[in-house]
Amino acid sequence: MNARNPLRWLSTVLLALSATGAAAESPQDFAPVAERADAIRVYKSERKMDLLRGNEIIRSYRVRLGGAPVGPKRQQGDLRTPEGEYRISYRNSASRFHLSLRVSYPNADDLRQARARGVDPGGDIMIHGGSSPDDFRDWTEGCIAVSNAEIEEIWRLVPVGTPVRIEP
Repeated sequence: MNARNPLRWLSTVLLALSATGAAAESPQDFAPVAERADAIRVYKSERKMDLLRGNEIIRSYRVRLGGAPVGPKRQQGDLRTPEGEYRISYRNSASRFHLSLRVSYPNADDLRQARARGVDPGGDIMIHGGSSPDDFRDWTEGCIAVSNAEIEEIWRLVPVGTPVRIEP
């Protein structure tokens, strides 16, 4: 920290964080707490994602997956969307795909299987925008894609820490 000018140091840090999309978000970025999702379920075979509060589905979306969607993600570059238990670990407001929510892939099981096979498990799995509402092709490198309008709604409803279950 610059002891002579702590405000300059703080403004430099805040500028750097905002450039990465990690700056503090304002309250209007979120729906009221009572409206937020407390879990996400992705059903790969159905190309469907549900946001839940309690056991109730509050929103459903048609999703696009990795270019080779059958089976769990095994390694970097396999174009598969992971399967398993994760969390939303980061929110990126400066995503090249409009907005994105990072999924905490790889988890401990994913790392263990990748190490056993001597491969890089990959990473940077996101729920993001960028899909045309009319195009239902699987096109991502393993992410879960929705339209820009849909990710804006999801963005308001899903905070960091939300559990994500991705099923085959």
